[in-house]
Amino acid sequence: MSENINNREYRKNVIKQVIRELHDGKTVDEVKQKFEDAFAGVTAAEISEAEQALISEGLPVSEVQRLCDVHSAVFKGSIEEIHRETDPTKIPGHPANVLILENRELGKIIDNQIKPYLENGGKEALGHILTGLDKLSVLEIHYSKKENLLFPYMEKYGITAPPKVMWGVDDEIRDDLKMLKSDLSYGVFNEEHKKSLEDLINRIDEMIFKEENIMIPMLLDTLTQDEWETVANDSNEIGNIINYVPVWKPDKEAKDEYEEDIKEPGAIILPTGAFNKEELAYMLNTLPIDITFVGNDDNVRYFSQGSERVFARTKSIIGRNVSNCHPPASVHIVEGIVEDFKSGKKDNEDFWIKIGDKYIYIRYFAVRNEEGKYLGVVEVTQDIKPIQEITGEKRLVE
Repeated sequence: MSENINNREYRKNVIKQVIRELHDGKTVDEVKQKFEDAFAGVTAAEISEAEQALISEGLPVSEVQRLCDVHSAVFKGSIEEIHRETDPTKIPGHPANVLILENRELGKIIDNQIKPYLENGGKEALGHILTGLDKLSVLEIHYSKKENLLFPYMEKYGITAPPKVMWGVDDEIRDDLKMLKSDLSYGVFNEEHKKSLEDLINRIDEMIFKEENIMIPMLLDTLTQDEWETVANDSNEIGNIINYVPVWKPDKEAKDEYEEDIKEPGAIILPTGAFNKEELAYMLNTLPIDITFVGNDDNVRYFSQGSERVFARTKSIIGRNVSNCHPPASVHIVEGIVEDFKSGKKDNEDFWIKIGDKYIYIRYFAVRNEEGKYLGVVEVTQDIKPIQEITGEKRLVE
């Protein structure tokens, strides 16, 4: 056992040394032989540990990110394949399988709709390349899925370096793609553009390699079946870039994993998170809107208590019929809205009025469950005058 541990530590140190030498300016060819002499294979986990160790020792994430493509080229072909009795990457609908199929789709776009026109000139070739780049923009869905569904689980298990490095490279790929599309829209495709496009394609290929040989094996070694099911279910929120994704379910019944992490008595467990009572109350009160909820029995159940309320609310209205909360002259309007919501005729209704120097936007929404059953109505009120006065853009913190 100690021999394996020492050997693993030695291999990790060799990886670190190779990355540092690349950082110090040596070429890939200069360091590749040292790497190959040290050992023939390396696991995804060891590469991750080496990157994590370098960051922990003070090497900036940006430096590891800058070296990402380079040390991928060194490691390519040396990472051991991880064989499983049932390989999730081949199970239809499993998120790992979907990620790989999406990578194949990105590869098809590059191979069929961009590369064949790289050597050609003229407007026709430029038109094909621009069409290919437009289609390649679907990589935003793929990267967003990786960053918002998978990276949180990696971080949960202490795997923090790879997500930081990969996200940085993702952003660079996004920026390069956007810049190329903008430059080529002027109708010129020269040698500089060709070089930029070739570099972009290479970076995308390198990212595909890192996802499939480092990230996915690492996730398969770490995530539970329940967590993979959560990823599969939440993927629909972001979308897919392949036409058909079958529904995948783990062999055993899944449960919401985060419930296991909520130890506080009286925690309010929701489908997408959890609060204690104080957090929920003050979060709702902090929103720049007034909220009032009326249940399906037409009785007021809740109202928020923000610092700048538009209409007065007192606790005595809790349990009061909503019809009794409005003046006789306007009660028929409220009753009509509620009836339309209950019947399914409408799902929302909006009003806007001026009160003094405020411009009040009042919105009513029918609240329904997944089966479409009416649960009640929520009223949202906001002074939108400050919003209407916004002009230009603000991208920096003042």
